[in-house]
Amino acid sequence: MSTRKSSSGKVIPIVPSEDAAIAADPEMVSLYEAHKKIYPRSVSGLFQNWRWVMVWITQLVFYGLPWLDWGQRQAVLFDLGARRFYIFNLVLYPQDFIYLTGILVISALSLFLFTAVAGRLWCGYACPQTVYTEIFLWIEKKFEGDRSARMRRDAGKLTADKFVRKGGKHLAWLAVAFWTGFTFVGYFTPIKQLGGELIALHMSSWEVFWTIFYGFATYGNAGFMREQVCKHMCPYARFQSAMFDRDTLIVTYDQNRGEPRGARSRKADPAQLNLGACTDCTLCVQVCPTGIDIRNGLQYECIGCGACADVCDTVMDKMGYARGLVKYSTQNGVEKNWDTPQIVRHVVRPRVLLYSGILLAIVLAMAVSLVLRTPFKVDVVRDRGSLARIVAGGKIENVYRLQIMNATESAQKYRVDVSGLDGVQLASENEFTVDATQSRWIAVRVQLPYEGAVPGSHPIRFDISAPEHGQHVLEKSVFLVPR
Repeated sequence: MSTRKSSSGKVIPIVPSEDAAIAADPEMVSLYEAHKKIYPRSVSGLFQNWRWVMVWITQLVFYGLPWLDWGQRQAVLFDLGARRFYIFNLVLYPQDFIYLTGILVISALSLFLFTAVAGRLWCGYACPQTVYTEIFLWIEKKFEGDRSARMRRDAGKLTADKFVRKGGKHLAWLAVAFWTGFTFVGYFTPIKQLGGELIALHMSSWEVFWTIFYGFATYGNAGFMREQVCKHMCPYARFQSAMFDRDTLIVTYDQNRGEPRGARSRKADPAQLNLGACTDCTLCVQVCPTGIDIRNGLQYECIGCGACADVCDTVMDKMGYARGLVKYSTQNGVEKNWDTPQIVRHVVRPRVLLYSGILLAIVLAMAVSLVLRTPFKVDVVRDRGSLARIVAGGKIENVYRLQIMNATESAQKYRVDVSGLDGVQLASENEFTVDATQSRWIAVRVQLPYEGAVPGSHPIRFDISAPEHGQHVLEKSVFLVPR
């Protein structure tokens, strides 16, 4: 029989039935916190207005660009089947992969620069996750009301009103999501052609798949997962701290001014109550799309949207206090009470200047390269069916295949010449026409007098010129002389 001690220190025997009762009631400890749905409160203010400006700009570009015509084609089209990428007056081929690399490098450096200057500025204003979450929240508010109404409806029983409102909301979400998927596919298939296929129900399998996949991703991420994408799925949230320092602009809470926090009437003097400017209204938590409390300091979940700053300024106005209890500032700026010019001077620091210099250099290099870009490309391939042969007149002949790619919007004439060996010349037609934005394979025969070179491999050059543009391309190859 086991024993236990009472509060007075006496030893009390435990009967088997009591022992069994204790063993049957273990304490359960959960290793995972249950997810709590976040209901962001509506807010108005400067930063909210800027978020909606970015929503309009990004979505006008995304939804509108595929419908913009450029000449006889879509202005921006990535034609994977034809292996051509049309960007306004540019026609790019897979051989122009260097430009895609440049764009990716510019995007990465821009992200590093913006993060070093102002934290997760991209996340708060232009990230597709934020943009579509704003759109879906707006739709949700129109159907179900603001935060308190949504919370009451979710906590209540299923009624006809609840079914109609939620059903309408989800139908609107699905409409936006699948129009987004349709637009996405419209960047790879001419969107007007895609629209005709949709009406006729003749879309190809890959078009149907990507429309549904992209639409479902938009519906799930913006409608249900929202802050979980920012907090758990996005890698940027995890490595952003490596680009932060104490002079990075972030959304900050001024503890020196705000603490100790506490509720009070508008007429009360906070100094007499020994209180700071924070009224502990928790509105900054209620408007946060990721559900954090900015008063706890810098947190990786913060996307820098500034919603808490907007609502806090509203409260400060009502209380008659100065704005800026929650604001964009730096950790050093808040701790040392710097004014705006001092903060700006420290923001422009060596890291920012280095990122800016490298970014500017790459952008200029890309721009110059595009301006000086030759509007056609040439690939030279030896004819493997006949490496070298002796033809009439005692000459040695090599056969080559040239692929000429016309990257202009009109048909072009090209001239082919060869050099590199004494007496080497073309024995076939040397002028060709290639249609607009097309490529053409051309077989050319190159001949050399029998005594023109010793046996072996000799370098030669093909000079392909476009007389109308005054430009030419040099391509190297080799001429084989048999033993």
